[in-house]
Amino acid sequence: MQEHEATLYKTGLASTPSGRTDSRRKRSHIGNRRKEPEMGKRSADSRRWTPTPKDVMLMSIETLSFVAQVVLCILFYNFLALNGLLYLGWAVFAVAMVLGWRARVAFETRGAAREGESWLHTRAVVASGVYAVVRHPMYLSFLLISLSLVLLSQHWPNAVLGAVVMGLLYNDMCREEQSSIERFGDEYRRYMEHVPRMNFVAGIIRLMRRRKEEGAA
Repeated sequence: MQEHEATLYKTGLASTPSGRTDSRRKRSHIGNRRKEPEMGKRSADSRRWTPTPKDVMLMSIETLSFVAQVVLCILFYNFLALNGLLYLGWAVFAVAMVLGWRARVAFETRGAAREGESWLHTRAVVASGVYAVVRHPMYLSFLLISLSLVLLSQHWPNAVLGAVVMGLLYNDMCREEQSSIERFGDEYRRYMEHVPRMNFVAGIIRLMRRRKEEGAA
């Protein structure tokens, strides 16, 4: 309500606190047209996702479960002494780190975030680099890290926690997609049609097909 009232005062459509209509009301109407593009931009930025209490609770469970995974991995490292799983875990962890790094680079270079804002505050659909292969490389990176902790510890409580973390990460992906649709509309829907959510193999195949079609055209 306060923001709404402030907007009304700025545009001269409300009375002053003393009850008198602002004498500059007519003059403020003249400047309204010049201010409309800026106001529209603020309106678009306001569509950023705002967490609900339920979202905060789920993110808290997700974070605590992940931290518990790390602690259990340290305490029960290679618990079953299965070196094959151990080596696989480190390989998965390395892939996850590279994937997360490439996702961040793509966001920083193509996300069109304003100067001074976090690179996470993108104002454009990033559809190149690793984002041309999967829609959520960063979430996939976290998912693979959680899987690697299970493989490195080889302890059943870590596997249970890993299942919780992975399930919540998948929920994050779905929520992020809905938020992106609300922000970017049909542009993001078209992106979803061409790029899979997190199937890396299918993403590479689709990317090769697209490039082949573009080359033929």
